[in-house]
Amino acid sequence: MRLLPCGDRALLAEFASLESARAAHARWSAEAPGGIVELVPAARTVLVRLDPAVLGLGAAEHWLAAHEPDAVAMATVGGLVTLPVVYNGDDLDVVAEAWGCSPAAVVERHAATEWVCAFIGFAPGFPYLVPAGAALPPVPRRATSRPSVPAGAVALAAEYCGIYPRCSPGGWQLIGRTDAVLWDADRVDPALVAPGARVRFTAVRS
Repeated sequence: MRLLPCGDRALLAEFASLESARAAHARWSAEAPGGIVELVPAARTVLVRLDPAVLGLGAAEHWLAAHEPDAVAMATVGGLVTLPVVYNGDDLDVVAEAWGCSPAAVVERHAATEWVCAFIGFAPGFPYLVPAGAALPPVPRRATSRPSVPAGAVALAAEYCGIYPRCSPGGWQLIGRTDAVLWDADRVDPALVAPGARVRFTAVRS
């Protein structure tokens, strides 16, 4: 782990892997002392925002270093979010080829997998989900992004599953769609799926 200052109110913790970043976010979220006001995970980093009147940069750096997690023991995760999905995406055949199975088997494997939100990015409420257990084969991004992907599209790229919270361009492979509202600024918790949350997909008919 490497700690870098970000102004006088934050530290950026860099890690060698997604698993280590997830482990740090999970442990620090559970044990954070007063003065840590927000933890923002990403693929290889966790941004630690501070209230310097309560916890200075030096003290925060010492605490973070003393509480560097063991990635192997990470598995602490949040609540479960169940999302209904119509598996009718245009790229099911592409994913089936990447996974070496039929499109129907893609649906079965995707719905049978418990996912965990590693972080949010790209757009407000866009969750980057990874399998809670064994990894699935990586899926290539499209050679050319679509100019418009509808809100609720469930998609795969690399080792991630994502859900488009709003209509936007996108280069991920589409496997289905959900009517769930991923982001609502008027909710107490705007993001339906927050980092650490577990996610299950349930196949439904259109």
